[in-house]
Amino acid sequence: MSKNNSTVSTEPYKGVRDFYPEDMAIQNHIFSVWKKTAERFGYTEYNASILEPAELYKAKTSEEIVNEQTYTFIDRGDREVTLRPEMTPTVARMVAGRRRDLGFPLRWFSIPNVFRYERPQRGRLREHWQLNVDMFGLASTDADIELITVAYEIMKNFGAKNSDFIIKVSSRKLMNAVFGTWYELDEAQSKALQRHMDKKSKMPEEVFYIEAEKIVGKPFKFLNLSHTSSQYEEAMAFPAIREAKEELDLVLAELKARGVTNVEYDENIIRGFDYYTGTVFEVFDTDPANNRSLFGGGRYDNLMKLFGDESLPAFGFGMGDVTIRDFLETHGLLPASVSSTEVMVCIMDESCKAYAEEVANGLRSNNTNVAVNYSYKNISDQTKAARKLSIPKVIIIGENEAKTKTYTIKDLPETE
Repeated sequence: MSKNNSTVSTEPYKGVRDFYPEDMAIQNHIFSVWKKTAERFGYTEYNASILEPAELYKAKTSEEIVNEQTYTFIDRGDREVTLRPEMTPTVARMVAGRRRDLGFPLRWFSIPNVFRYERPQRGRLREHWQLNVDMFGLASTDADIELITVAYEIMKNFGAKNSDFIIKVSSRKLMNAVFGTWYELDEAQSKALQRHMDKKSKMPEEVFYIEAEKIVGKPFKFLNLSHTSSQYEEAMAFPAIREAKEELDLVLAELKARGVTNVEYDENIIRGFDYYTGTVFEVFDTDPANNRSLFGGGRYDNLMKLFGDESLPAFGFGMGDVTIRDFLETHGLLPASVSSTEVMVCIMDESCKAYAEEVANGLRSNNTNVAVNYSYKNISDQTKAARKLSIPKVIIIGENEAKTKTYTIKDLPETE
């Protein structure tokens, strides 16, 4: 009989991560800033299963995500199931399910893990965790302004300076008005052009305009809606464009009045999901070493109709842990690796174990996190182990300490 010498790889599945303690410390830091900031603005935490019926995403999520990026399978009950690629359809489903029992405006947040089958690269993995912050039931731009302010405050609470990131804002409402009245596109052309614009940064400029011309059936050039543009007054003659532009200008002005000065209008901000209806935004890293979009969100007032319910105003954003960790690393904002264990009790002899445990339990009763080293190795080996575990302090218990019922807490230097 041949012997099977094959072994299982120690590598994780491609595109996902193992979290060793030092990684988990950073992850917990990210989650802590997210949670504390959201709660400070009055948002309440919720959660849901990672499994959803596939039809939830086929109805309103972008075709690219549904057809190319979802983990979808048939379960043992012959149901088509998807590992959630995003959280917004899930929270919309939950709100629709208990709409009559909830108080509005409703402020909710969650930190779910989400899954997309895409090529792993810097800033993109097949599984990541994502902060989702959403407000339901407020139709005014006050919701838009508050949620973008929450996103801004999260970045500041990570230690970022205004010069480290920029918030780019646009409007699907304005875009739809421009496409329908200025360019005279039908709904199918508008959606196709929006999806094409969402990929603009991923292709050469000349290729973008060639493909755009194919979609609209004529030469395509962006309408310049800055107040100094020669096209501005002509465009404002269209009521739908004027209303949407004035709404967007109000959002930008209010944000700057609140101190969010690193915000600007950018017509190229689309957001890839079909359900957005109004203001949309993305936050970008300004450092050339990581010059990319970090996260974003927007208004989605019609998603409730998916569940046979009447529309409900909603605005939200999602912020992934992978891109935020890259941002923190780029700007030197990652926290120092420190163990949650505050003290290691080093026992020099087994005869001292009872007193060492008494010391450890006394410290624990005073809310100190304590590990006891039962190896009984020499002090050099035990303190070296504490350093490797990033434990900052040790207590050495030998015969003298056990006899006199005393101990001394010793700070360990970061390097030997």
